[in-house]
Amino acid sequence: MSRDTAEELGASGHCLHLIEAHKSFTIGTWQIYPVDAIHDVPCLGFLLASNSGEKLLYLTDSAYSKYRFEGLTHVLIGANYDADLLNESIAEGTVDRGERHRLIHSHASLQTVKEMLTANNLSKVQGIWLLHLSSRNADAARFKKEIQELTGKVVHLPDE
Repeated sequence: MSRDTAEELGASGHCLHLIEAHKSFTIGTWQIYPVDAIHDVPCLGFLLASNSGEKLLYLTDSAYSKYRFEGLTHVLIGANYDADLLNESIAEGTVDRGERHRLIHSHASLQTVKEMLTANNLSKVQGIWLLHLSSRNADAARFKKEIQELTGKVVHLPDE
């Protein structure tokens, strides 16, 4: 875990392995490369590369990605909310304006995910998993449909 997480949890011991953004490490046949996530608390995303050529990106709890990735074969990405649905939730009183501010500065909208995906070469991608969808501010079926249409890739939702 990251140093910030360990300190927050009071974690220590000989089995604890602290990781940092941009300092890779190996687990089995996988090379793990932590990247900074844009969140309201210290958070990491991960690029995992296997000896067999698989490249998996795991990035959730991030408002956007400041990186482009080459040769991805699998993408697991947080697509938390749709701006229009979030604004409807505010109008209905189910989300307050302070929560809106936190969400838009720490979680990716559908539009942001679309921009992140199109900024990367997806030619080798075998599947995209949409993660961390808001129960109030996301339409999972619509998100899946729009990402599939945009990328031409198979898209999965958390409950599939």
